[in-house]
Amino acid sequence: MEPFRKPFIGDPLFPFHIIHQHVKHPEDELPDHLHEHFELVYIHQGTGTFFIDNTLYEKKSGDLFIIPGNTVHRSLPDELNPIISTAIFFTPAFAAGEIYDHSYSLLQCFDIARGQKHYKFDLTETVRSSVESSMEWIHREQTDQLEGYRASIRLELGRLLLHLNRHLARHFTPRAGDKRIGPSWIKRALLEIDAQPGLAYSLVEFAEKSSVSPPHFSRVFKQFTGMNVTDYVNAKRIIQAKGLLLESDESIANIAEKCGFMSIPHFHRIFKGLTASTPAAYRRKNLVEQP
Repeated sequence: MEPFRKPFIGDPLFPFHIIHQHVKHPEDELPDHLHEHFELVYIHQGTGTFFIDNTLYEKKSGDLFIIPGNTVHRSLPDELNPIISTAIFFTPAFAAGEIYDHSYSLLQCFDIARGQKHYKFDLTETVRSSVESSMEWIHREQTDQLEGYRASIRLELGRLLLHLNRHLARHFTPRAGDKRIGPSWIKRALLEIDAQPGLAYSLVEFAEKSSVSPPHFSRVFKQFTGMNVTDYVNAKRIIQAKGLLLESDESIANIAEKCGFMSIPHFHRIFKGLTASTPAAYRRKNLVEQP
């Protein structure tokens, strides 16, 4: 199954959404999905797992997940102890606002998550309290919608991100306390795909390298990612293609080939299935919107 592209319906001039203290049951969760919005997820209660990018994380009360845009992820709550969480979604431009200090970015915590490929962060009790307070404040503003509520939400989000950035600068060590779970051979396969999504991959070759049978590899891979190998590789290729479309002047044909697609029609079909847009339309729209 290809990852679902989560839509955000609302005012395009206020690209922000919060789901506050929502009970998450397994049957209500989306399958593996992508979206342009950046996402913060704070766990208030419950247990479960969170598949993000190429890793399965345990989640429990007090955990914070920082998920940059265009990152494949899926929540898997425990049936007997369901998750209660708050999720905040916003575009990078919404958080940036007016920039007066070019040496500092409010999105620094997302840069750390993306750069380290590490999306779960432990918080001190003080920072947890601050996160919960900010999320409660934002929820009230969004619910009451008093005069100036949009400005209030933007300011409080900025304060929340500032606290997270300062906390990570002091306390985050990339490999310390890493609680990622899953078979090592699945991790190796995911990392290999992540590093070079444009290569030709084979289920049989992955199974041979992992010393397991192809059916077993396929079953475990889908258990951890919600996708088969081909769908997962295609999702990673489209993420790479989106970056090349906006960051280079290369032709769509060259980008398709570089990302591992053997034909333009195949590239168009997979791209439109994941983004609801053709490559050319995606490039035009997003280049126009960039400052």
